[in-house]
Parts: sequence; C-alpha cells; structure tokens
Amino acid sequence: MLFMIRSTVKELFSANRLNEDVILKGWVRTKRGNKRVAFIAVNDGTIIHSIQVVADAEKFPEDLLKDITTGCSIKVKGKLVESMGKGQKVEIHANELEVIGACDPEVYPLQKKGHSFEFLREIAHLRFRTNTFGAVFRIRHAISYAIHKYFNDKGFFYLHTPIITASDAEGAGAMFRVTTLDLDDIPRKENRDIDFSKDFFGRSTNLTVSGQLEGELGALALSSVYTFGPTFRAENSNTPRHVAEFWMIEPEMAFHDINDNMDLAEDFLKYLVKYALENCMDDLEFLNSMIDKELLDRLHFVLKNEFVRMGYTEAVKVLRESGHTFEFPVEWGLDLQAEHERYLVEKKYKKPVILTDYPAEIKSFYMKQNDDNKTVRAMDVLFPKIGEIIGGSQREEDYNKLLNRMREMNIPEKELWWYLETRKFGTVEHSGFGLGFERLLMFITGMVNIRDVIPFPRTPKNAEF
Repeated sequence: MLFMIRSTVKELFSANRLNEDVILKGWVRTKRGNKRVAFIAVNDGTIIHSIQVVADAEKFPEDLLKDITTGCSIKVKGKLVESMGKGQKVEIHANELEVIGACDPEVYPLQKKGHSFEFLREIAHLRFRTNTFGAVFRIRHAISYAIHKYFNDKGFFYLHTPIITASDAEGAGAMFRVTTLDLDDIPRKENRDIDFSKDFFGRSTNLTVSGQLEGELGALALSSVYTFGPTFRAENSNTPRHVAEFWMIEPEMAFHDINDNMDLAEDFLKYLVKYALENCMDDLEFLNSMIDKELLDRLHFVLKNEFVRMGYTEAVKVLRESGHTFEFPVEWGLDLQAEHERYLVEKKYKKPVILTDYPAEIKSFYMKQNDDNKTVRAMDVLFPKIGEIIGGSQREEDYNKLLNRMREMNIPEKELWWYLETRKFGTVEHSGFGLGFERLLMFITGMVNIRDVIPFPRTPKNAEF
C-alpha cells in the first residue's frame, strides 16, 4: 500500500494531478454552503490562493461540519478534480475530513472583513494568515534569497559582522547599550562615571548600527564581501519610515571606485526587482489590486530605465530653477529631503537618479575627499515614491586624510585604530553602499509603513511578540 504524503496548495495548483487522491492540511479561511454541501476555502500559506474543498453533507457528521470554522486547522483527504466554479482551476472533493485544531469563531479576531493595518500590528502573531501579510512575507523571503544568490553569483563572500560593537560607524550616537551591569548597583569611578571595566566586555558596548567598517576589513583581503543582517537605531521616532531594529545589505568591494559602485548598485536593484516580477507575480498582482494600483508600473519603471547620474551641485541648481514650491529649503550645503529627491525622479527626469559628490559637512567621515576639498565621493540612489533607497561612497583610502577627517568630526581614533591601520598596510581604493532591506521591501510591495514589511516591528515603547 502506497503511503500518501501531504500536498501543499501551491503544488496542487501547479502540478497536473487531476483525478488523483490527495491529502491537504491547512487553515480554513471561509466556509459556506447549505444542508447538502459545504464549500471550504483552505489556505496553507504556500501561495496567496486558497483551494476549495467540497464536502458532501451526507458523507460527514453534522457536528464535524459545524466544527469547521474560520481559523481552524483541518486535514482533508479527497480527489483533486477540475472545478466548475469561476476563479479556480481545481478543487478537492473530500472523502475524509478531520479538525486538527479547533477555533472559536466568537473570539477569533480575523473575521471575513477588512482589518486596519494598525489593528493587525496589535495581533502580529496572527496577521501572517491574512492575504496581505502572507504576500508581503513570501516576497520578503524571495528577495532575501535573491540577495544571496546575486552576490554569490558575482563572486562575493558573505561576511557575518558583529551585532555587539564598541564603535559607532555613523557617528550618530543613537545606539542601544549592551551591558550585564547591575542597574541597581552600578559601579562608578571616583569621578562618578560608570566603570565599564566591570562590565562583561570590559568596556562600553552597543548594538550595531552598521556592519560597514568591519565589512571593509573583509573586503581588503577577500576583494568583495557583503553583509546582510540586523542593525539597530535607538531613535525615538514613530514615523512610518522608522523602526528600531531593521536589516541592512552592505557590500564592500576592493579596487572599486565610485563609478564601479554606481554600476553595481544599479545592477543589483534591477536584479532584485526583476526577480520579484519573475517569481512573486501572484502576490504582486494581489498587492497591486488591493494596496497600490501603481505598484507594478513602478517596478517596471525601474527595469526599463537607465539611472540618471548627476552631481549634488547640479541637482541643487535644477531644484532651485525648477519653479516648484518645496516645503523644505534648497540650498547648497543642506541635505536633500525626500520631496526634493522625488521631484528629480518623478517629475524632472522620470527615471531613477543617482546623486554623487555631496558636501563633506553632511556626510560621514570615511567618505573619500574630492580634490576641491569641499565635497566627497558619496552616492545616493533615488527611487520613485520613497526617495533615497541606497546610500554609499568610495571610501577614503589615504591614512592622513582619513585621520584628519576623523579629528575634524571628533571621531575617537583610539577606538578605531584597527580601521585606520588598514590604510597603513597595503591600502587600495574601495567602495561600498548600504541598502535598507525594509525600505526596499516597501518599494517592492507598495506598503507605506515600514512596520508592515518586518514580521515583528520594534518601535519606541513596543517590543511585543
């Protein structure tokens, strides 16, 4: 006797298995019918579509069919047949039904009605079961895989950089402290400063804001590396664009200048968008119809257009001469706001834009200084709807210039002695960039709040689940 294994909904829709006996396990989305027959929509998360199970009331006890309610989990054994109903190719005619896990419909919070995203964040343990979040997190998985595939195929090495660090790569200071000190009895020095020598690591440590500096160390031996891991910012911000824990992709490449960096960034983004379109179309079509009617158009917009490349100084001139009224001022030396970036992409050039050569005063200490002594070889990639999606630069490889810049910006050189030493021992030109994974997912899915593209968002006063 042949042993039957469980089939997934995705397999049943994609394989040619008509008139075969199948076993399906999943969760009930809806049940309708009459005294003679029940139509049960079952989904197991493998695909956005549910499959219809047809249960003849004469075959099953009334109490069993009554126990099959929205949210419960069931096992179905039956024959896969061509469906006579609209909107579905196949359905299962049940011969056996079993309730695996009951669900009280009176208290189950996911009913057959629209729920706000705010409400669904409060029940994040269940929101995966909705069509929207099933689509979002299947896409999140697919793009995670695509990132690793892209870099592997390009000859990059995946580098695991530390989550606990004693350095602040951005110089921002908004970091989460890591300590084992007794908060009820904090050891202090004679001057009342905290004595971190008594702490676990013997010094003050924090959760990382970036793996870039350590990534550079790897690149200066392995040529091309990338990091892909969690990063943390302790900013007290409740905007739709901020969470305290998020994921970053940060490639670092030896022997790459700013032009090589721009080439890689454009190719990388197009690859990921193309991968989504080729492998996640069912989910994208659902999100396009239910969340953002322009989503697919924007994804194709990125693929079909070459990115415009221009300097920051030229961009400021274009913005000032545009005649457009902006909420925030446009002045040389000020960082561009999202409204300025979106104007360049959506109205002026109607293409993605890469801006380069920003004023040194508004960029980080590690960026390579240009000969004008005013600008650095930074680059920002700008996309429609969200503005900056990638930030990067050619890194300063000259020891003396880097040291002077650190001193100008009060970056503690004693803490970054190891970073400086790489400029002493066989220094080379090198470049890299950072891509916020959740910001990319917002673009690919059309979701407007970053909390809706990460499974369990961490925000001020919220660390639930």
